[in-house]
Amino acid sequence: MTERLRWGIMGTGNIANQFAQGLAGSSRGQLTAAASRTQASASAFTDKHDAKAHAFEGYDRLLDCADVDAIYLALPNHMHMEWTLKALQAGKHVLCEKPIANNADQATAMFEQAKTSGKVLVEAFMYRSHPLHHAIARHIAEGAIGKIQAIRTSFCFKVNNPEGNIRFSRACAGGALMDIGCYCVNFSRHYIGSEPQAVHATSRLNDDGVDILTSGTMHFADDVLASFTCGMTLHADNAAYICGDEGYITIPIPWKPPTEKATYTLNRGTPPRMDKGAAAAGPMSKEVSVDAGRPLYGLEADDFAAVVMDGASPTITAQDTIANMQTLDALRESAGVIFDGEQA
Repeated sequence: MTERLRWGIMGTGNIANQFAQGLAGSSRGQLTAAASRTQASASAFTDKHDAKAHAFEGYDRLLDCADVDAIYLALPNHMHMEWTLKALQAGKHVLCEKPIANNADQATAMFEQAKTSGKVLVEAFMYRSHPLHHAIARHIAEGAIGKIQAIRTSFCFKVNNPEGNIRFSRACAGGALMDIGCYCVNFSRHYIGSEPQAVHATSRLNDDGVDILTSGTMHFADDVLASFTCGMTLHADNAAYICGDEGYITIPIPWKPPTEKATYTLNRGTPPRMDKGAAAAGPMSKEVSVDAGRPLYGLEADDFAAVVMDGASPTITAQDTIANMQTLDALRESAGVIFDGEQA
């Protein structure tokens, strides 16, 4: 194994560009190849990020490249299983973009192949690699807000031109829940530290049957509740709130925290009364600022490299990923969201 993990990026869309930019700021990774459906796209990608990297037309050629140790798989959702299996069978480690698959059964099969191949497979939830979330977890473990009672999150954006966008395609396993709601589900499960016992979701569907707006609830043990809204046709604060019986934590940018001065606010005491106006005293608040030192996707790449090169435990385990997919499956069933090839 070389000192730096040699990455091949499969797909050259927006998320692949973000990963490549972050990879350039990582401590233990380097871009050595990229593949797209066309030579022009692959060459434009490597010219932008590393002119010395191989540029391949077709994904099979990337898997044949001896200069690649690991694949960052940034293809549409419905292609994740096929190309993850092929990459693992070709002897490559795989960091697969979220959601890792269409459903939990596919995810299970992918991890079984990783075990058979003796290679690392991790789902890419990059936000979990940021030290902001490590600091929040420590505060919660120390009892800073007491016992968690509820979590509420949102992740929304407005797509002005959905025509041709894979997020709006049922055949591509698109939809708000899969694209961004998966973050909200993962976040709540992570901080509550268990799996929901019951879920409910309601969605606004487009003409193709894809959820463009979904709100959901998850009921955990000890009556801990989590709620979320995700959508592709509206704006929201995209913040996260972790509410305990002695205080609460506000995270203004939970999903893509900045490299420097990522913040959260620790609030203790009773929230301000709504009937007292501006003069009301608020809770005791402390803003915590965290510097990451490296770009977010670079942190993710270095975490993955530690698993491959040092035998470290992955930030997102196989069990975590499969459980997240099981929750997404249940939420989709509740909302009536069905992909091509599935039965109602």
